[in-house]
Amino acid sequence: MSELIPPIVYQVGVGGFLGFIVGYAIKKLTKLIAVLVGVFALLLLYLGYEGVISINYDKLVEVLERLIGLASQTPAIIAPIIASLPFAGSFLIGIALGLKIG
Repeated sequence: MSELIPPIVYQVGVGGFLGFIVGYAIKKLTKLIAVLVGVFALLLLYLGYEGVISINYDKLVEVLERLIGLASQTPAIIAPIIASLPFAGSFLIGIALGLKIG
């Protein structure tokens, strides 16, 4: 039993630390991306209002729906990660803490 505990502690420690770093980075990048998307959307709406460009709103909605559909497929990518439970569990807890603190 004593030779089993150090690898688990190592996996939990490394997983938690890396998860925290990833969660913190995801939260910061998400904020930046949200601001950039908002500015871009405002710019497009302004240019459309001024008549500089013509926006095909039906095509825009179609593209956004396709992007949202791609985002819903990401849990299939995460499933193999959960196979290694100690690392994945601490990694997810670290991500949660990083997202909360970030």
